[in-house]
Amino acid sequence: QVQLVESGGGLVQAGGSLRLSCAASGRTFSTYAMGWFRQAPGKEREFVSAISWSLGSTNYAESVKGRFTISRDGAKNTVYLQMNSLKPEDTAVYYCAARYYFGSYYAATKSNEYHYWGQGTQVTVSS
Repeated sequence: QVQLVESGGGLVQAGGSLRLSCAASGRTFSTYAMGWFRQAPGKEREFVSAISWSLGSTNYAESVKGRFTISRDGAKNTVYLQMNSLKPEDTAVYYCAARYYFGSYYAATKSNEYHYWGQGTQVTVSS
């Protein structure tokens, strides 16, 4: 089992920044990938960003490209999501997710491709 704990959410004004953290613990795999998703009230959960733990390859949703940056710290088993130039439409509960894979890495953008989830952290951007 893998446990994921997010932190770093909060209330910020439009144009501001936040950094989310996702601490992973438990069993891990050499081929592992992490993702961030978000879900706004009344909307489906949507992909935000993904990173390969071993390769460091990153992918972003078009809506956050150029504003958000995903990174990982192997020593701390932690994945980060740096969010800059935040907009009111970024308001959502943000979830960290993890998946193991075999073979070549690809950026998984569907929530059902991930095996483990954190509890979520609220991000609210005021206008």
